[in-house]
Amino acid sequence: MEFWVNQAFNGVSYAALLFLLGGGLTLIFGVMKVVNIAHGSFYLVGGYLGVALVAATGNFYVALLASALVVALGGAVLERVFLRAVEGDDLRQMLLTMGIALFVQDACLLVWGGDPFNLRGPAYFSQSVKVAGFTFPILRLFMIGSAGVLFAVLWWFQERTRAGAMVRAAVDNAEMTEALGINVPILRMAVFALGALLAGFAGVVGSAFMGIYPGLDFEILPYAFVVVIVGGMGSLGGALAAALVLGLLDNFGKALFPEISYFTLFAPMGIVLAFRPTGLFGRA
Repeated sequence: MEFWVNQAFNGVSYAALLFLLGGGLTLIFGVMKVVNIAHGSFYLVGGYLGVALVAATGNFYVALLASALVVALGGAVLERVFLRAVEGDDLRQMLLTMGIALFVQDACLLVWGGDPFNLRGPAYFSQSVKVAGFTFPILRLFMIGSAGVLFAVLWWFQERTRAGAMVRAAVDNAEMTEALGINVPILRMAVFALGALLAGFAGVVGSAFMGIYPGLDFEILPYAFVVVIVGGMGSLGGALAAALVLGLLDNFGKALFPEISYFTLFAPMGIVLAFRPTGLFGRA
């Protein structure tokens, strides 16, 4: 029983990290139709900034917010300066974001070197709580809680606000939305910045969970794409459901079938692509 509870809890906490990473990418995919290869770079830069700011300020939460905001600002600049110039050209957008990802990777290597870092969060992150005889690390509970709060805020924003309605309209039909007088370019820049903010947030939390090191951006990027493909482009609910499924499959797959753990992780993506190409919650 303890094995199943621990693996389920670990799977849900890992799913929280996947949602923070993939949630931003699905918004960018949904609104801009950009295959953003640089999304992992937002995660990487957020993690490194978090490590540096915790060392400078000694406050994890200040570092978390500041890093996410800086990454969001960088995302807005990237969209405005580079991506808008190649809007509508999928191949150039993908190659451009690939080039940016490689540049950011080398820049991080130049600034922070090749050694791995582990972000030191508050002291209570290393403690655990016991419920019904089971032990739950506080860091993992924080990951689950922060993902839950951000999902609730984003769902409220998307479903209950005028700005959210404009985002949904842009996902369904950008040309019609623009014809109604909505400034779609500004909307796209804001959504891109929001996606970068979520990835930067995930980078700080992830660096406290599993560290940060050169090359992690490309290691974690496929997981974000799987979340988007399985959940459906532009669907936050789909991203959450997909992250939960993948987090559980990844943990149970590595524990029960370590030889085929990648198969258990990526098989759902192949099945979804074969029978529902728009994703579980995506719309054609």
